[in-house]
Amino acid sequence: MATVIGIVVLVVGLLVSIALHEVGHMVPAKKFGVRVSQYFVGFGPTLWSRHGKETEYGVKAIPLGGYVRLIGMIPPADKVKPVKVKGWAGRTIADAREAAVEEIHEGEDHRAFYHLTWWRKVIVMAGGPLVNLVLAVLLFTATLSFIGAPTSTLTVDSVVPCVPAAGAVECSADDPESPAAAAGLEAGDTITAVDGTDVETWDEATAIIGASAGETIDVDVVRDGETVTLDVTPEERERVVYDDAGQPVTDDAGNPVTETVGYMGMYSEVQTQRQPLTAGAELTWDYLGQTIQVIVTLPEHLYHTTRAAFGLEDRDASSVIGVVGVGQVAGEIASADVEGYGLKHKVGDMMMLLGGLNLALFAFNMIPLVPLDGGHIASALWQAIKNGWARVRGLAKPAPVDVARMMPFAYAMFGFLMLMGVILIYADIVAPVTVAGS
Repeated sequence: MATVIGIVVLVVGLLVSIALHEVGHMVPAKKFGVRVSQYFVGFGPTLWSRHGKETEYGVKAIPLGGYVRLIGMIPPADKVKPVKVKGWAGRTIADAREAAVEEIHEGEDHRAFYHLTWWRKVIVMAGGPLVNLVLAVLLFTATLSFIGAPTSTLTVDSVVPCVPAAGAVECSADDPESPAAAAGLEAGDTITAVDGTDVETWDEATAIIGASAGETIDVDVVRDGETVTLDVTPEERERVVYDDAGQPVTDDAGNPVTETVGYMGMYSEVQTQRQPLTAGAELTWDYLGQTIQVIVTLPEHLYHTTRAAFGLEDRDASSVIGVVGVGQVAGEIASADVEGYGLKHKVGDMMMLLGGLNLALFAFNMIPLVPLDGGHIASALWQAIKNGWARVRGLAKPAPVDVARMMPFAYAMFGFLMLMGVILIYADIVAPVTVAGS
């Protein structure tokens, strides 16, 4: 039942995000005088709808997106240069133009989208993705600053009794005693200074320890209200180097790059702590960079996901996932039964998941290819360049950018997105990515 509730909560949150995305398009379009004939959440058969003054609002059966219909997005044939393309592409362009012209009521040509200035077009088309960006910041901020995030504290949770062999996590009889155990460090000790430097975070402490391999340093801890100074000699240990995105760094031969660091042998006590109000925006920026990197390498990710779906390789934990995979993650969060992982933590993780989805919607929709919002933004910016060039040369204002010419590519792009969706759904079913504990 918890899994079902988690999926329902995610679907509702995603539908709200999509609905607000479309509001981000609709509100500025109406403000600029464009007639919006339809506002729908979902695709497929209509479940419910009502007619407003000039807009039909409704919900459709398949909750995988939404749309607003802005009249006149494609200019009539007499406003643009003649299209000389023949065959299927030519028919596609002509059909798209005819459908767009039919939407314009008599006497309302001035309310067509193609009449807008380039900057108004940018505002209308960027409005939807920007709503998702704002939602991501708000969700991350609410989670980190009001619920809190798991944070490693300077209090020692446990001491590892040995220095495990390379690649091992369990101690054996032949493993040497860990520096922490040899120095007398105990669970419950709170570190205050390392090698004479006061520390305020676990990362600060471990950074000094990591740079002190083979050197004897002082570690000051508070134990039962008193300060105790321990002499510790961190053991040299090889570890894999990771980049900012959390991926292993490899050399030219594809082998993981390693570094020598100081190893002490202790674990931090993790507590849920509220973060500064700026933490949500900072996390959004970090995640946005990672999301863009995934989008840039999407063909490679899709290749490996396809191979995993057919059992040709294992599916990586960082693999892209589809709607089924996202639902599985939500279900794992809701059904997780781990000590210390209560309702507050589950709500926080669900909000982080929704925030990540909104950030992905922003980044993906900003790709400068039709039929995505970024494609229409790119065409508006191209219009600005054309207008500026004509103005510099003293020529008349050029014709509107003919979006209809992009329709054959738009259909091909739509087909690719559908194929990608099918592959991800199949992969999520037969080779799911597991991210939550159980």
